Amino acid sequence: MHTVRMPKIINFGKDALSSTEYPRNALIVTTVPPELSDKWIAKMGIKDYMLYDKVTPEPSIDDVNAVISEFRDRDPSILIGLGGGSSMDVVKYAAPEMGKEKILIPTTFGTGAEMTTYCVLKFDGKKKLLREDRFLADMAVVDSYFMDGTPEQVIKNSICDACAQATEGYDSKLGNNFTRSMCKEAFEKLYTAIMNDNTEDYPYGSMISGIGFGNCSTTLGHALSYVFSNEGVPHGYSLSSCTTVAHKHNNSIFYDRFKEIVAKLGFEKLDLKADLSEAADVVMTDRGHLDPNPIPISKEDIIKCLEDIKTGNL
Repeated sequence: MHTVRMPKIINFGKDALSSTEYPRNALIVTTVPPELSDKWIAKMGIKDYMLYDKVTPEPSIDDVNAVISEFRDRDPSILIGLGGGSSMDVVKYAAPEMGKEKILIPTTFGTGAEMTTYCVLKFDGKKKLLREDRFLADMAVVDSYFMDGTPEQVIKNSICDACAQATEGYDSKLGNNFTRSMCKEAFEKLYTAIMNDNTEDYPYGSMISGIGFGNCSTTLGHALSYVFSNEGVPHGYSLSSCTTVAHKHNNSIFYDRFKEIVAKLGFEKLDLKADLSEAADVVMTDRGHLDPNPIPISKEDIIKCLEDIKTGNL
């Protein structure tokens, strides 16, 4: 038997943001400054809300605890994660801790976090991937409105992330006919959009990718990426090389076209400061990504992948 999990309600498409009805006394959680959040909130048309805009990029459990500490006694009706993966991950964890439902609204399109049961937070300075049903959104709102004004590099990092998730998800041993169908459709949509500079299709492709990989897993590329993220490399940027070399190692059907995407988006070669053997030891602990990989992975495989990334042998 296979089980598919996704938000109870998905509002998507043009004007989804302003057409959605939001509960009064909601708590909006975001990372962005008032000059941007005020614009987004005005477009939502939401009334009678509270705002927490102090979430840090690459958030930790401390961010979650700060939200809970400040707002538990103020009893918000619902939590709204408005922003990239950072804001949504904080809400995913905080909302069930507060006994509240959650609405997730992505403003960058790549993590697919609004569709999944995954949550990524730092504990003691190290990223940890969590997966629990309680992290699933009660409602997701996906609108291309946020594409306008988003910095180009943020868009590139985000869409590379979406492509990595779709292709790794397709290859995952935890996949099934449904997830592979969603992942393949997502990649086809994103590949065509990227190669033809049609950014309006990014949100929809990312959403489908989230439904697909969110019901199976990502694999080797993501396992490799976290040692780069721990050195401050943006997640999507790290995946440009990490997923490429993973697809090469796994003989993935997406290898050639993923390389085309990386070239089109203009990503530069990655470097790694950590000792390769020590970095490989860190990667090998990530069983959540390595166990579903289509072929078994050894420490020697990881070292070879990291060497190829550093030398640009993709």
